[in-house]
Amino acid sequence: MPNQTGTFLGFDYGSKHIGVAVGQRITGTASPLETVRVSGNNPDWDAIARLIATWRPEGLVVGVAYQPDGTDNPITQPMLRFSRQLHARYGLPVHTVDETLTTADARHMLYNDLKVRRKTYLQAKDELAAQLILQTWLTL
Repeated sequence: MPNQTGTFLGFDYGSKHIGVAVGQRITGTASPLETVRVSGNNPDWDAIARLIATWRPEGLVVGVAYQPDGTDNPITQPMLRFSRQLHARYGLPVHTVDETLTTADARHMLYNDLKVRRKTYLQAKDELAAQLILQTWLTL
């Protein structure tokens, strides 16, 4: 049963990794959690189920990328499919938000603002992108 405290999990879906973040509506903030692996277009559903059981979110937020002109890009439909799968598996409301440029924003923040090394960037970029996605949705 989801909580009613306004906790949400955010997802940055990718073909190899899914960044996950947690956030609270009351504060309008989000924090990176972890990266879930994707193998053969199949997310690690056990890892996602564990996160949902641990955090008991009120809902889920998935970033969906579009071209600058608003049309689909090659990953748009897999992102939407992932959103539908989340809803079907866990029965939670799933919200989508335009995530165009969140990975680029994460890269800029990590490289330019925080001056992290490449290895650290590769480990953190998906989680940070999920944080940016969720924080965007929380402040809409």
